[in-house]
Amino acid sequence: MEHLKPFTTSELNAILKKRPKETKFGEHIVLLPDFDNIYEQLLKLDVSYVIFGIKEDVGVFANYGNTGTSKAWDSAIKILLNIQSNVFTQPKKVALLGCLEFETYQNKLEKLDQNKKKHISKARKLVSKIDEEVAFLVSQIVSAGKIPIIIGGGHNNAFGNIKGTSLALKKPIHAVNFDAHHDFRAEEGRHSGNGFSYAYAEGFLKNYYIFGLHENYISEQILNTIQKIKTVKYTTYEAISVRKELKFKTEIETALNHVSNFNFGLEIDCDAILNTPSSAMSPSGLSVQQARQFVHAIGSHKNASYLHICEAAPTPDTEVQVGKLISYLITDFIRAHEIL
Repeated sequence: MEHLKPFTTSELNAILKKRPKETKFGEHIVLLPDFDNIYEQLLKLDVSYVIFGIKEDVGVFANYGNTGTSKAWDSAIKILLNIQSNVFTQPKKVALLGCLEFETYQNKLEKLDQNKKKHISKARKLVSKIDEEVAFLVSQIVSAGKIPIIIGGGHNNAFGNIKGTSLALKKPIHAVNFDAHHDFRAEEGRHSGNGFSYAYAEGFLKNYYIFGLHENYISEQILNTIQKIKTVKYTTYEAISVRKELKFKTEIETALNHVSNFNFGLEIDCDAILNTPSSAMSPSGLSVQQARQFVHAIGSHKNASYLHICEAAPTPDTEVQVGKLISYLITDFIRAHEIL
């Protein structure tokens, strides 16, 4: 794969911070010995999960958003590899693949202006190319019987995740999206705001549930569209946390009931988590504790087929905070799925 940067032993050793009488997660995680045929290599490995990153801001830029999502992978991997290896974290169940790195596309963004429609159009064409890479890699992992854990990039990558999983399983899949936004915008060229609408239109996505949608950020037109599609359901943040009309745990069950009869993807958009550095950081949102509870509850179902944590945009001052958050969500998912 042109854009896949494999994670090497030398990188691992450079990141690891060993301490006497302790064993770190990165000391037991599995690295692929060969990248000529990822599918064949994964078939040989006795692991359940395959972690990889996506380093890109293109989808967010193409949606007129704030860039920075390309930095999430580096922040997360530095923390994840240095958490403790123990009965709770189970690193031997995990293969670390590396990341999809789109350096040439990122460089092109520096010459583009979000105020110019032609430049936005160029960015959206690049997103379509990223889609192809993500979908192919995800399909290889799922076809090998493993569960992808995908870190970073914009929420445009939901399309590639859904498409890749669907192609591997040879059926449309479902998805549940922990998000302040619906990401069901018009098919106007690919960007971070229409990954799910494209996946639905192209037949890769069937049932879709949006959890924690912010009522201030859904247009009347999109609301009408969603309400007409029987396979798309949602619950709003305001209904749960402001008006208290709905209970958090009950709505998790509602979401699961909508998607869990077949394989589904679990999408976590960091925009939905209170004060988390992200492409659309919000002073109002669900808490980190609620995000972790959500990942645990949804991830504990046998049909949870992948985890994607996206839209985090760490700065030098917040990279540790973001890295810890993502690491908690990853390990929560693994723990939940292992107790099935």
